[in-house]
Amino acid sequence: MTNLPIEAVIPDVRAALAAHTSVVLEAPPGAGKTTRVPLALLDEPWLAGRRIVMLEPRRLAARAAARRMAALLGERVGETVGYRVRLETRVGRATRIEVVTEGVLTRMLQADPALEGVGLVIFDEFHERSLHADLGLALTLQAREVLRDDLRVLVMSATLDGVGVAEVLGRRGGGREGAGDAARSSVPIIRSEGRVFPVETRYAARRPDGPIEAAVARVVRDALAAEEGDLLVFLPGAGEIRRAEAMLREMGLGGGGPVEGGRRGAGDLIDGVRVLPLYGDLPEEAQERAIAPAAPGERKVVLATSIAETSLTIEGVRVVVDSGLMRVPRFSARTGMTRLETVRVSRASAAQRRGRAGRLGPGVCYRLWTEAEDRQLAPHRPPEILEADLAPLALELAAWGVADPRELRWLDPPPAAAYAQARELLTWLGALDGAGRVTAHGRRMARLGVHPRVAHMLLRGVELGHGALACDIAALLGGRDILRREDGPTDADLRLRLEALAEARRTGRPPGTWRGHAVHAGGCGRALREAAHWRGRLGVGVAAGAVEACGVLLGLAYPDRIARRRAGGEGRFLLRNGRGATVPVSEPLAHAPWIVAAELNDVGRDGRILLAAPLDAADVDAYFGDQVEREETVAWDRAARAVRARRTDRLGALVVREAALEAPDAGAVARALLDGVRAEGLGLLPWTRDAERLRQRLRFLHRLDPEAPDVSDEALLASLEEWLGPYIQGVTRAEELNRLDLAAVLLGLLSWDRRQRLDAWAPDRIEVPSGSKIRVDYTDPEAPALAVRLQEVFGWHETPRIAGGRVPLTVHLLSPAQRPVQVTQDLASFWRTTYFEVKKDLKGRYPKHYWPDDPLAATPTRHVRPRG
Repeated sequence: MTNLPIEAVIPDVRAALAAHTSVVLEAPPGAGKTTRVPLALLDEPWLAGRRIVMLEPRRLAARAAARRMAALLGERVGETVGYRVRLETRVGRATRIEVVTEGVLTRMLQADPALEGVGLVIFDEFHERSLHADLGLALTLQAREVLRDDLRVLVMSATLDGVGVAEVLGRRGGGREGAGDAARSSVPIIRSEGRVFPVETRYAARRPDGPIEAAVARVVRDALAAEEGDLLVFLPGAGEIRRAEAMLREMGLGGGGPVEGGRRGAGDLIDGVRVLPLYGDLPEEAQERAIAPAAPGERKVVLATSIAETSLTIEGVRVVVDSGLMRVPRFSARTGMTRLETVRVSRASAAQRRGRAGRLGPGVCYRLWTEAEDRQLAPHRPPEILEADLAPLALELAAWGVADPRELRWLDPPPAAAYAQARELLTWLGALDGAGRVTAHGRRMARLGVHPRVAHMLLRGVELGHGALACDIAALLGGRDILRREDGPTDADLRLRLEALAEARRTGRPPGTWRGHAVHAGGCGRALREAAHWRGRLGVGVAAGAVEACGVLLGLAYPDRIARRRAGGEGRFLLRNGRGATVPVSEPLAHAPWIVAAELNDVGRDGRILLAAPLDAADVDAYFGDQVEREETVAWDRAARAVRARRTDRLGALVVREAALEAPDAGAVARALLDGVRAEGLGLLPWTRDAERLRQRLRFLHRLDPEAPDVSDEALLASLEEWLGPYIQGVTRAEELNRLDLAAVLLGLLSWDRRQRLDAWAPDRIEVPSGSKIRVDYTDPEAPALAVRLQEVFGWHETPRIAGGRVPLTVHLLSPAQRPVQVTQDLASFWRTTYFEVKKDLKGRYPKHYWPDDPLAATPTRHVRPRG
């Protein structure tokens, strides 16, 4: 123990915790903090026989840390040192150190906010900034502030800046300042040296268009030939690990056990090399085999996800091969969905991975990127709280009695939009009431310690008599897919997984294949164990194998992802939340009218559905009818050129049913018709020549008298309700508008006095010297015009005027053939000057007509020549 770097600062840690309730310990990987610090604090006077609870971010790390500490004490796990992880507890009455995963601490706090019997809570590897770690710290600090001022908190981190953590530990209340200033400054930050031997870094950039697992396999082959010791290889996920493992076998390197559908026997060894996968969904025995020392004369290659970045020391590793990639969940508040995204590692993660090669001696790290790319890596990956689905956090806070997360202390507070969306989902699930308070159902959900969607499904499933089936579904949703297909995409139908699980339960062993799919033996075994766990928690029996209710149960978990097939589109669905999604037309689900999509690839406009179940239309009403909203719409249908009155039942964006609305409100019909006129324009109305001429006269009158009605397009469209509304009662179609007398409607806008003024100022016709009554053209309200044959205005000395003599008419003088020969507003000048030229021309073309030498003294005529 004494040769670990952490030993040098343990006295400082003891002294700090004796004097303070909060301490930050910065210790690089390999310092020994995880196993030495808890043991060193066991006999401290302030602990007084109480327990230490230490959080680890992963189950594998929690079990490994507990076993290592127990071994250092010469004991078995469950005596002085034990652990609590999901589905497994190894503690006893004498246990003083409990290593737990983060969700377990949250359950402990919810059950006993004062943490009676606990003297110290250690947050190990806090730099990973998991959502549960941030939540656990926030709840622990409030519990200490309100109930347990003697509770110690120790935050241990390898790469996170301790100053920010110390600030949060010292702050009082939520975000309030003031009295916390002294406390902030008093939080000690202790720094330890690490024990990392020199590690040579080699950059082995891969082709950007090549598969990462192929590049990894080549580097592993070369490293085995060039270096000594075992290899730790970092890949983004289980799929890449599986493919890299297959490529290494093809190169003549060994496999490592029955982890993929039972295709190999345990102990495969080729050329003295054993290849062992390491990721979260592996059975415990497979994970232990990966971290255990290699047998004498053997070498091992551990293909791991980021699970191996921290906490674990994998014996014998001298070489690290880093793909530079990791898989992280990204939640979209816009779509309400989480998707796994492969991203580049941060500089901090790359340093952690590199350090694994120098834990036990000098090593080598191969990085599958360039030095230039290395300089572009982000310093740290964003905290999970900024990118995760916040529904679990929101439920925990509601159960804790906090609606506003600002009441608690955070390094990074939950984003407001994602948090609001999480609370909306909890309201849908019945976990929150209309006032936003946690319900009894919500408290039961929180006690289950799983995602609120799954918790709601489990509880409602039991109520509906489908508890066992709900347990199977919860187990399948909690891990990786148990089915896969090498020759194409895996069928999305959840029923296939349930049937395969039932077959494995019936026969006692997972089937090798099921309905054309390979069955993942390890995943199937895990699902069986988890389903059994839930049946025990809920007190239900074993499922009989019927899967008909799976759509209802899945809909209870994912009410926002109920989907209906689009009209005329096999395999194309619209989700309740308004997103589009697809299922390949070759799959049976593509033809289902209704489905529930539990998982989909949220890429592009229409994501591909990866896991779903069919839902009967009757079940939508039976189980989700209380969420269906009835909408009565009376609206203009542009295609039909008519008002359509419809009654529509909607589940979010989905139309459940639609029918014509009988006897719609007359006022609503009138408003919809007027909306149609606005949308189509005034051309929808029957503008006869008389109506159009009257409108032109009114426009002219408004120019002279602004108090007169404005009949411009803009004004009429803006005031349809006032001038047109009274005349359209009972009208629903465009053709029925043809019955309107728009001239009479427009005249209805005028008072008696203004009608008189209209006739006086804007006469429809005026009498010319020949006795004819000629219509005035008001097309241009700035220049009203009179078109009249020249012979009918002989003797008219002055230009005719309207509007009480204020506006001269523009006179269009016409030939006998009604063609303009002169346009003038000065008739007197025309007679004096221009008439004689016009006369000369017209007399030549119309010799029979009357063309006097003195037009002002001549007799006007509407005929060829004056009569009588």
